[in-house]
Amino acid sequence: MTKPVLAAQLYTVREYTRTAEDFAASMKKIRQIGYQAVQVSAIGPIPHQEVKAIVEDLGLTICNTHIPYDRLWNDLDSVIEQHHLWNCRHVAIGSLPAAYREEGEDGYRRFAQEASQVGEKLHAAGLTFSYHNHGFEFERFGKRTALDIIYEESDPRYLQAEIDTYWVQHGGGDPAAWIRRMKGRMPVVHLKDMVIVDRQQVMAEVGEGNLNWPAILDACREAGVEWYAVEQDICRRDPFESLRISYENLRAMGLA
Repeated sequence: MTKPVLAAQLYTVREYTRTAEDFAASMKKIRQIGYQAVQVSAIGPIPHQEVKAIVEDLGLTICNTHIPYDRLWNDLDSVIEQHHLWNCRHVAIGSLPAAYREEGEDGYRRFAQEASQVGEKLHAAGLTFSYHNHGFEFERFGKRTALDIIYEESDPRYLQAEIDTYWVQHGGGDPAAWIRRMKGRMPVVHLKDMVIVDRQQVMAEVGEGNLNWPAILDACREAGVEWYAVEQDICRRDPFESLRISYENLRAMGLA
């Protein structure tokens, strides 16, 4: 792709995608906002063929997914079949499984090695595999953070990044710097903002908080990011309205 595309991360509207009927209605709303793509995450038990028909009928692209890590180990062939059906190249996991976190530094190192093995199999099938960060990966082990360990000790051909701007900031990192660091290794970025409410860090629509969006978007362009996925785990208003605000603000910043 030469021009990045805005996508809606469906975790944002997870309460409205539990059934096929609700999923179809939600995809229509997302398409009417202006989004051209979606990341499939946390939807209900809807047959893969029906998901494909709904999004294609609306002219939406499934740009990537979040898949449970145990399914990647135990049901990989069906994961590959699902993504080929959806014409979706990018597979990701939403977080590090608790068992690895409990091991501390050794767990992060083990994950980096094992995730590379999963990614190699996906690569052989024409797919990519990415890791989505939160804030806990900024725990330090000596001179390195856990996120340093994950990316330094994995094979960059087989484990890519899905940097989340809010969570990097939450962990004390620099979102733009991390995006640049993942140049050529990050097909999808997660965009969400941070605002302070009652002295607490709170998620906000893109452009409605305190993150440095000119620097972040410049970094995305430099890093070759293909898909800009808008996600807001917790919304203080209707989640579709939150998606609309983020979309319009990103358009005003020169995207879409």
